[in-house]
Amino acid sequence: MANENNVTELIFSGLFQDAEMQKVCFVLFLPVYMATVLGNGLIVVTVNISKTLRSPMYIFLSSLSLVEICYSSTIVPKFITDLLAKVKTISLKGCLAQIFFSHFLGVVEVILLVVMAYDRYVAICKPLHYMNIMSHQVCHMLVAGSWLGGLIHSTIQILITIPLPFCGPHVIDHYFCDLQPLFKLACSDTFMEGVIVMANSGLISIISLLFLMSSYIIILVNLRKYSAEGRRKALSTCASHITVVILFFGPGAFIYMRPSSTFTVDKLVSVFYTVITPMLNPIVYTLRNAEMKNAIRKLFFI
Repeated sequence: MANENNVTELIFSGLFQDAEMQKVCFVLFLPVYMATVLGNGLIVVTVNISKTLRSPMYIFLSSLSLVEICYSSTIVPKFITDLLAKVKTISLKGCLAQIFFSHFLGVVEVILLVVMAYDRYVAICKPLHYMNIMSHQVCHMLVAGSWLGGLIHSTIQILITIPLPFCGPHVIDHYFCDLQPLFKLACSDTFMEGVIVMANSGLISIISLLFLMSSYIIILVNLRKYSAEGRRKALSTCASHITVVILFFGPGAFIYMRPSSTFTVDKLVSVFYTVITPMLNPIVYTLRNAEMKNAIRKLFFI
């Protein structure tokens, strides 16, 4: 006999139980979220308005910044408002929606980072054919492919989750909805669902990491042919991308590529990739990019 859902609303345990600590987190994280939206929004606006930022690299950077805004907005506003709430509730449908969009946008970002690595590989290893290979049509197809890949991944995850019966308890041990904490609340054995989810996420992560590592090994080998100045410029551009990759994949790998027995550490690590990393990406790219800084100055007539 199939179990029916008795749970229509879930309660988050939150990041911390202490009320004063939650107020401190509110004061810290609200400016971080605002900086995330403003910083990434500035990149999107600058790239789309500036006539000097028309290379494929900036098309991908603009897309990445848009994804960062959307991804952060899927989780952080609810998290921040919950820091001031005594009872942190979310509907089951709202929880499933948050899972869908966070996984959707997360994988879009993964694929975009891979695409940006490919762009740097073509620029450094095949400079004479760069504009033919990375035409604007190809760039827009790669961006669209990133969104399609994220949609396919997230659809698989959510189709696995929706049939699960939830009949209580209804307290989710996290500050946002994610698959592993939600599986703990199901009234049925979720071992196979957990394996499929980890395989789905893990496969994407492993393939992406292998592609990224291979790209940069080839790039480093090819840089030996460049002059000292050429190597410096190429490495400067690549360093920004590698930094963002580490910031994204480090915490993500910790959460999704291992079995979880407790969520205490997981929640603290999750804060980094849901709240902090989206703010750091625009800083990393703009501080190391003279063209971007000049375009921003012109945008504000400085």
